[in-house]
Amino acid sequence: MTDDIHRLPAACAVSNEGPLSERQHLEPPHSYRPAFDRDRARIIHARAFRRLAGKTQVFTHRSSDHFRSRLTHTMEVAQIARTVAATLGLNEPLAESLALVHDIGHPPFGHTGEHALDKALRPYGLRFDHNLHALRIVEYFETSYAGFRGLNLTLGVREGIIKHSRDYSAVEHPELAEYFLDLRPPLEAQLIDVVDEIAYLTADLDDGIEAGILSLEEAASRVTLFRQFWEPMLAKYPDARDKLVFNEALKRMLNALVGDLIAETARRVESAGALSLDAIRHHPERLAALSPEMEALRVEAKAFLSERLYRSPELAEGRSEAEKVVATLFQAWVEEPSRMPAGQLPDVETEGAPRAVADYIAGMTDLYILGRYEEFLDSER
Repeated sequence: MTDDIHRLPAACAVSNEGPLSERQHLEPPHSYRPAFDRDRARIIHARAFRRLAGKTQVFTHRSSDHFRSRLTHTMEVAQIARTVAATLGLNEPLAESLALVHDIGHPPFGHTGEHALDKALRPYGLRFDHNLHALRIVEYFETSYAGFRGLNLTLGVREGIIKHSRDYSAVEHPELAEYFLDLRPPLEAQLIDVVDEIAYLTADLDDGIEAGILSLEEAASRVTLFRQFWEPMLAKYPDARDKLVFNEALKRMLNALVGDLIAETARRVESAGALSLDAIRHHPERLAALSPEMEALRVEAKAFLSERLYRSPELAEGRSEAEKVVATLFQAWVEEPSRMPAGQLPDVETEGAPRAVADYIAGMTDLYILGRYEEFLDSER
């Protein structure tokens, strides 16, 4: 594979100048940093980004210091996104910015916390969506500038935050009208969802093996894509420790997924004749994707992880505790908002208690919400 084979026409990439590089609040251009480079820096320096270090990916903080956190997962997604974008000739700083911000809206306890918050909000006619919450973070909750609230990110990054993994209906979400809901997102945003899948598929297999929940033998027997590299690496390194042979196989599995994404995305763009950003936006479907053959292998691997890792008895206790903590604190604070810090009370007045409480909880790390939960239990004794 060479860079030339898969590089797309320059017109497919988002330009560093133009409508997508504009901000809500006018700022003078930087003397040497393009707009999307500045976005990347603003995201990295955001408090919400730092808090990702204390939020669950799959294993909680109690499990091991070696397992991925939401932050280290984000860094792995960003690394892969940069590779894909650079190879395809897309806007690398934009792709990296979107990768860095793609999980910033996640609450504590990973997907378990997200589901618990969504369940708690439903009786009030509300929902929790981590993409929409991420937009609220960068537009409202981050307060780093004297002249405006939020990070004042470019339109391209804000559009990508909400559209990288799904499409929103203009009828259901009129508040998102400025984000071109009738158009496909640029390729820089489209690739983030697939890269996210690639990153956590390989990382969760790694962490599951490290935790002893998954075995090498079972992974090799049930995950075809892993077996394709595991068996040759066993033959090549017969005297190496199993963990090192596993690492060699996993690296090649990751490389195969990334290489396929690059090649298939280029193939689809060229086959569709979508050789400009405008054509990509107006295409009937998203163009960043794995090939059908690789997608089938990905689905098989994810099904294995869902059955043997995500729904494993070893993780069940942590999920139950997380659901209980979120549900208990949500209900207590909705019924009595004055239990929250005074700084949260203005949002209760403007947003209503359920949404304000959900926003407050969503910003917490695992350790912080567990501390608040212990304080609540002490106050009830």
